[in-house]
Amino acid sequence: MSDATDGLHIASGDQPLYLLPGMANRHGLIAGATGTGKTVTLQVMAEHFSGIGVPVFMADVKGDLSGISQPGAPQPKIQERIKQLGLKDFAFAASPATFWDVFGEGGHPVRATISEMGPLLLARLLNLNETQEGVLTMVFRIADDQGQMLLDLKDLRAMLEYVGNNAPTFQTKYGNVSAASVGAIQRGLLTLEGQGGTKFFGEPALDLDDLMQTDGSGRGMVNILVADKLLQTPKIYATFLLWLLAELFERLPEVGDPEKPKLVFFFDEAHLLFTDAPKPLMEKIEQVVRLVRSKGVGVYFITQNPLDVPDVILGQLGNRVQHALRAFTPRDQKAVNAAADTFRGNPKLNVQKAITELAVGEALVSFLDPKGTPGIVQRAWIIPPTGQIGPITPAQRQSLIKSSVLFGHYEQTIDRESAYERLKGSQQTAPDGQQAGQHTVSLPPPARHQASEAEKLLGAMAQSAARSVGTQIGRQVMRGVLGSIFGGMGKR
Repeated sequence: MSDATDGLHIASGDQPLYLLPGMANRHGLIAGATGTGKTVTLQVMAEHFSGIGVPVFMADVKGDLSGISQPGAPQPKIQERIKQLGLKDFAFAASPATFWDVFGEGGHPVRATISEMGPLLLARLLNLNETQEGVLTMVFRIADDQGQMLLDLKDLRAMLEYVGNNAPTFQTKYGNVSAASVGAIQRGLLTLEGQGGTKFFGEPALDLDDLMQTDGSGRGMVNILVADKLLQTPKIYATFLLWLLAELFERLPEVGDPEKPKLVFFFDEAHLLFTDAPKPLMEKIEQVVRLVRSKGVGVYFITQNPLDVPDVILGQLGNRVQHALRAFTPRDQKAVNAAADTFRGNPKLNVQKAITELAVGEALVSFLDPKGTPGIVQRAWIIPPTGQIGPITPAQRQSLIKSSVLFGHYEQTIDRESAYERLKGSQQTAPDGQQAGQHTVSLPPPARHQASEAEKLLGAMAQSAARSVGTQIGRQVMRGVLGSIFGGMGKR
């Protein structure tokens, strides 16, 4: 679809507009009012990245992006656009896709452990104040010092109860433990459970390597998070994506500016990330976005209004596609002006006027040149996607899930000895020799892992344990995801 020399052909105006793979980790923005074409633009970009072997992660908040897994069809409007833009080598094609779902309904279950999430992000999920966050951080610290693994919500509940019941014992070393704060955290956990927290927290936890795969043809895997239901709890949605982004930052090695990204991460409904975020968290989000580029990860925010993205982060988004905005209110007009001011000017184009006139599928486009300089803004049409526009059927989805090499690995949970079992004294030997609280795990197909069943089970548990607990010495509050970034904030 795109010439490797020129880059990825995303749009065409007076001339073709290419997104350079070597500049794709400099991040980007897709903005515009509802119904102006943002989802199709996202799909086109994802298809092109996949085509050059770059894995993609994106949330499907409306259920429309699953069509990328099927070849498109020659509909009249698409055929007209192909002819209009002179796309002589255009061919409909599917992209390899893997579906993920926190609730385990429309994709492979995706989980994290309590330890990986860490106290800072949990505090945000639970709407804790500073005092309550301090108590939660203390509980994590005590768990570290005592070698207690916090894997799921019942582990954290048991640890909170233990610390609360033994508060005088911990006072000298760790500080005061407020019973009211412990109660507030426990109530927050109840709410979180009702929003699906019991399904999200646990094992086997998501292995980042499973997001960074290519298929047999060398095309990057398009990882689609089923998010229509998840979006009903926006704070969980935003915190989950921030957790995943920071996990990538923490675990990937430095690569500088590679010839193409190792992964491209699309953050839809981006305004949810910044809504009600306290200033210290905002500073760390900005830090993650700025530094994850050196890990070879490109982050693309999708939002209706450019004003939804703080200026300090907006300034880092070098590749931009701006669809139409409406100027019905003073805030709308401010958004139009702000969007226009962020582009490199084009003397032949009145950018402010054009933003309000763009048709569906039309956009103002500016990509970075080989030197990292923003290109002059151009008015252009987004090229049609090669995949199907719109959702696939439930039967097609289930077929793709079951044919995935990952099927069976994440579908069964592991519940092994951790803080809950140790603190409740429920670790007993079952008649068949298994430990209480554990059960057999359905393992991936032999094509993916050639080790024996026992080796695979032990390997999965060892890998999860290493990620969940890490090195006790020196780890303390600087734990799991966001550890090295947010560790200083976790101390009270």
